[in-house]
Amino acid sequence: MKNKNLLLTIVALVAVVVGGIFLTNQKNDKKPQVEGETVRVGVLQFVTHEALDEIYRGIQDGLAEEGYKGDKIKIDFMNAEGDQGKIATMSKQLVSNGNQVLVGIATPAAQGLANATSDLPVVMGAITDPVGAKLVKSLEQPGANVTGVACPEPIAQQLDLIKKMMPNAKTLGVLYSSNEDNSKLNVERFTELAEKEGYTVLAYPVPSSNEIAATMSVMTSKVDAIWIPQDNTIASAFKTVVASNKEAKVPIFPSADTMVKEGGLASVVVSQHGLGISTGKMVAKILKGAKPAETSVDVVDQGTPIINKKVAAELGITIPEDVEKAAGEIVE
Repeated sequence: MKNKNLLLTIVALVAVVVGGIFLTNQKNDKKPQVEGETVRVGVLQFVTHEALDEIYRGIQDGLAEEGYKGDKIKIDFMNAEGDQGKIATMSKQLVSNGNQVLVGIATPAAQGLANATSDLPVVMGAITDPVGAKLVKSLEQPGANVTGVACPEPIAQQLDLIKKMMPNAKTLGVLYSSNEDNSKLNVERFTELAEKEGYTVLAYPVPSSNEIAATMSVMTSKVDAIWIPQDNTIASAFKTVVASNKEAKVPIFPSADTMVKEGGLASVVVSQHGLGISTGKMVAKILKGAKPAETSVDVVDQGTPIINKKVAAELGITIPEDVEKAAGEIVE
């Protein structure tokens, strides 16, 4: 009798364990989209500025190209406006809203979503260094529920452009946010490459956009040109950067096409809209059944020059003929 009871107990325990494994596999194994159903995609944008807005527009266009438009898709969009507290709250909300795939536009947004769920697929949009940000184990094999699009900054190309447009420059200033990991990484890379080229690099971190004007007033008297990395805080307040430089007239080389159009001199950039399209197509791939853990990160790292001819004229800078010919876009 005792042996029989022991046997029944063992059988019951085995059933519980097997059942738990089965349920876990069901939970983690996302089912492909059923044809004809309306899919739900949650999107979290870190902050409002033209570059990230353009990425969001690109995401919608990329999804539409894959057939997800009109009544075939419902986009649940939220914007944290740079507030870390909102990122955590909104991430949890997007997880609980019944969305099938989540999208984080910019590193802090992607990190917030990744921290909020280990089950729902998370697609990164406009991420400089996914491995360094601890979003994926590797670009080839992400390994968990996160994949997407990475856009390492074309720093070597940007430095080459600065050299061609300002051959006499010796000291380069760098303006960036001290609260953005992606910016810190790019500043380190820029400094290393620039110093190898013989430049002196002076870095000026700011804790928030409120310190930009004061920092610019100090920086502009000490540098020959200013470089700005892919930085959401600076991009969202770029008008302040331009206004603070009105008297000093130091050439500014930002890292987004939208910032060149807003008053930067020139840059080598990756199209923000193009990044968005690539992100939207990645979302579509996941909706159709691809597993993030096995879907390699799409790396977009080759840029195209953009030049603001009006700003060049105001600064008295002559654009070299070969630079103008290579430009993908010239702002008149």
